[in-house]
Amino acid sequence: MSIGRTGATGTPREAPEATDPHRWWALVVIALAQLMVVLDATIVNIALPSAQHALHMSDGNRQWVITAYTLAFGGLLLLGGRIADLVGRKRTFVLGLVGFAIASAIGGAATSSGMLFGARALQGAFAAVLAPSALSLLTTTFTDPRERGKAFGVYGALAGSGSAIGFIVGGLLTEYLNWRWCLYVNVPIAVLAVFGAFALLHDRPGHREAGLDVAGVLLGCGGLVAIVYGFSEAEPRGWTDALVLTLFATGTALLTAFIWWQKRAPSPLLPLHIIKDRNRAGCFLTMMLATIGMFGLFLFMTYYLQIILGYSPVRTGLAYLPLTAAIITGSTQISARLLHRVAPRMLMAPGMVLAAGGMMLLTRMTVHSSYTTEILPALLLMGLGMGLTFMPVFATATSGVAPRDSGVTSATVNTSQQVGGSIGTALLNTIATTSSAAYITAHLRTGAPKALVVPAGVVHGYTVAIWWAAGVMLLAGLTAGLLVTAKAPKHGAPADAQVPESVT
Repeated sequence: MSIGRTGATGTPREAPEATDPHRWWALVVIALAQLMVVLDATIVNIALPSAQHALHMSDGNRQWVITAYTLAFGGLLLLGGRIADLVGRKRTFVLGLVGFAIASAIGGAATSSGMLFGARALQGAFAAVLAPSALSLLTTTFTDPRERGKAFGVYGALAGSGSAIGFIVGGLLTEYLNWRWCLYVNVPIAVLAVFGAFALLHDRPGHREAGLDVAGVLLGCGGLVAIVYGFSEAEPRGWTDALVLTLFATGTALLTAFIWWQKRAPSPLLPLHIIKDRNRAGCFLTMMLATIGMFGLFLFMTYYLQIILGYSPVRTGLAYLPLTAAIITGSTQISARLLHRVAPRMLMAPGMVLAAGGMMLLTRMTVHSSYTTEILPALLLMGLGMGLTFMPVFATATSGVAPRDSGVTSATVNTSQQVGGSIGTALLNTIATTSSAAYITAHLRTGAPKALVVPAGVVHGYTVAIWWAAGVMLLAGLTAGLLVTAKAPKHGAPADAQVPESVT
């Protein structure tokens, strides 16, 4: 391992590689893979009714098409990040792409619900290897503050808009082909990305001397799986169900044991100095809170547009297009241009306030709301706010990490995003369902027509849950404002400066 100049603590660090002349084409490959991973969490949502009918799934089991993916993805990310550090990011990037393509093909050819659930879990497992590899490759490829801002602008735009793009693509494929193409479409994308990876991506060798923390894998991944599984079961079973409470208790115990073990492990799965850093911890928490609100929005708006307003799958997908465009604009044209001049929290906190404002506008929607005058302005505000936030979160969380830890740091960012999405979906859906049931029961007692009460009750439940989502996003803005104290890269340390190996 080559040694260059030392960091602020006097610890030797690896010298940065010469500037890669093909780095912007490499960004295209990395972005393509990241988009595939993110949009696959939602691309099957609109296709789910068709898949349920074709494979004879019950209403109780259909959620596993979504949950099997997010459960494996969120639960195995830390392991995937550490594997990337041990054997090299490029290798795990290619492995993740190939495995993801194979799992997608199996899912597309599924002849039973069990086969589809298994394929989705396999997709999630390979996504857990692919996502941290992609982010850490981006981190080690772009170290100049100005170029880093542009690169992370693109990455942040995809992270924020990928889920919305999934709805658009899913609607088009479901309406004009069939639901299986929502899975088959990953195969040609992955093939292109594999060829691009071999031609354009470069990486330092892995750090095999560190070893793999097997006990940390079992405790950390087991705890995350239990927590995510608990939230996924809370919606159909209820928050006081014995299984749900057992899963939460087990997950909490395992994660507590995981933190205890990481202080003593010779080669920890998650070096605690990564999450002890104030800026990094603030970014992780901001990302989790932001995605709690964002995933809830996607869930409610999809049902609102299709069930209440009667939109087709394609029209529903296209309704998200302004949101996607706003996220891309906020990330690449605002955050990416300002990050090297202003402190990250000056983008993140206002971004979350803006997104919360968009949420509050949506609380005014009714059974007869107009998309153009009532829904569209809210989506635009939401998109700009998320675009302003996600780009500096990714850039700040991965800045100044030792090369041997870049994979696991990237995995921690992605873990906070996936866990936040799982919590948001379960929590807000439970709030919406409970509020709707209470509204409908109360109004039916007055003798009001059921045909009018039920749709109004459903929308009422959505608006109550959206109020909660807006509150969570305001909390995300407060978190960013108080915890993230990093200066702009122009005024602070270089992007590739290494953090201390330990914090006392």
